[in-house]
Amino acid sequence: MATLIELRFFASVREKLGISEEKADVPDSVRTVGDVRAWLCSRGEPWSEVLAEGRALRMALDHEMCEPEAEIHAGCEVAFFPPVTGG
Repeated sequence: MATLIELRFFASVREKLGISEEKADVPDSVRTVGDVRAWLCSRGEPWSEVLAEGRALRMALDHEMCEPEAEIHAGCEVAFFPPVTGG
């Protein structure tokens, strides 16, 4: 049974993927935000490049910054965006 979640992509992540949001049915094996990232990378290019493990990337679950270990749930929102820099 799949879990329906909402995905959002911001700033350079959105620009490189060419998409700002989508709804996705993730497999039961996808249980955390980090799993969502890995699952999206399995789509191939450009996903695997933009969301690659080790790439500087911030993640949020239901509008709150989170670590990759944060557990997802049906109807949640997972967002990906580059780290904010300033000066």
